[in-house]
Amino acid sequence: MLEEKLKEAIVGELQRQAADRPQALKVQGAQEAKGSEELTVNGKIDLGALAMVIAGSVAGGP
Repeated sequence: MLEEKLKEAIVGELQRQAADRPQALKVQGAQEAKGSEELTVNGKIDLGALAMVIAGSVAGGP
């Protein structure tokens, strides 16, 4: 259960970042990531925002 929540949080944040900056970040395989262990990401990631989403997921946040 925790692993699934973490995956969803990571994929969701990466998709959000890619939508905000499509020229700087591309995410492929996000729809399949729920049933897979692989995701292709190309570009710059805001690690601070990603870390906050992961921490919130572990803490039980939205």
